[in-house]
Amino acid sequence: MPPTVAVLHPGEMGAAMAAIAVRNTEQLSWLSTDRSQATTKRAAAAGLTAVSKLDDIVEADIVLSICPPAYAEAVASEIAGAGFSGLYVDANAISPQRAATIARKFDNFVDGAIVGPPPTNQRRNRFYLSGQADHVSTVAALFRESQVATIDLGTETGAASALKMAYGGYNKATWALAAVAHALAAQYGVTEHLLAEGARTTTSALSELDSLPSMVGRAWRWAPEMLEVADTMRAAGLPDDFGRAAAAVLEHWSGDKDDPGITAEEFFERLRHDQ
Repeated sequence: MPPTVAVLHPGEMGAAMAAIAVRNTEQLSWLSTDRSQATTKRAAAAGLTAVSKLDDIVEADIVLSICPPAYAEAVASEIAGAGFSGLYVDANAISPQRAATIARKFDNFVDGAIVGPPPTNQRRNRFYLSGQADHVSTVAALFRESQVATIDLGTETGAASALKMAYGGYNKATWALAAVAHALAAQYGVTEHLLAEGARTTTSALSELDSLPSMVGRAWRWAPEMLEVADTMRAAGLPDDFGRAAAAVLEHWSGDKDDPGITAEEFFERLRHDQ
């Protein structure tokens, strides 16, 4: 018999994921008390069954938590405190440490990380899962043959959250940095040329792992340049945080000036040990 599932706080992503999972469940419910009209409309469109009591949620076989990360631990505490004994799936953008804290509240737990947009008939995403093998398989079955590709990361709690932090930290910081860069370009009337340079960029540093150590020999030059960037931003009335943060990171490799032989592992060790 298919499991019963409850989804917590179905925002845009939660509702989209639930709309797929509902095809492979006996019932997919959500707690409708004190929720906005927009959330109610999304949940209805996704085919979720509205319930008004927390007791109805904790009777489900699986609880899928997809909510703003600031609320993830409080939501988990509420569900655990209500006596939930099924499989709790935390799919929020939280640190591995917070995922471990939440995991200790439940006997059955899967750490999840969603990468990509809310899934639709035209858009796919990836749902990374880590935890006990049979629990991961149970969650994966909710999204079989769908626009959500489930990926098993093994049994270590926190692995999925670590991937989310690594990718999300890079991806979202890149968008924020682009906004600051364009604000500066607009102030100096060079937006057209910044757009042209962006269009010429065909690779992502995130996909160039083997090339990262080559940065070490140039870090001693790049760090002062980042401080110049920060000073430029400050003079333009813009946030200078990114430039100063980048300079601080580059300083970790300042002792490796023009060193062409550093390995990737040594490259990473500079960050781990030089705290």
